[in-house]
Amino acid sequence: MSESDFQVNQLLDILRAKLLKRGIEGSSIEVPDEFEHSGKTWIVEAKLKQGIDSAMAKKIVKLIKDSKIKVQAQIQGEQVRVTGKARDDLQQAIALVRGGNLGQPFQFNNFRD
Repeated sequence: MSESDFQVNQLLDILRAKLLKRGIEGSSIEVPDEFEHSGKTWIVEAKLKQGIDSAMAKKIVKLIKDSKIKVQAQIQGEQVRVTGKARDDLQQAIALVRGGNLGQPFQFNNFRD
């Protein structure tokens, strides 16, 4: 909430900087293109993205399957599980998803032999 459009943009920049200090990428918040204006105040409702929605999960699975890497990708709720025999194949899949420019940051966990 702020008194001008300029101040709202400054607050969003501060929010992104604080999130980055905590290890959360700035692209993980959804900010609407237009801000609500009521009297003297501007209101912005920014939402944090949590998990992967089904459309994004389908894009990830399609990207991995089209790359012909010897791994299997499956959607499990708000996450995508990728399994494979070789560690190198899993690392290739991680690099593929990171370099895919999908518009959302991803976390990778439970990486083991």
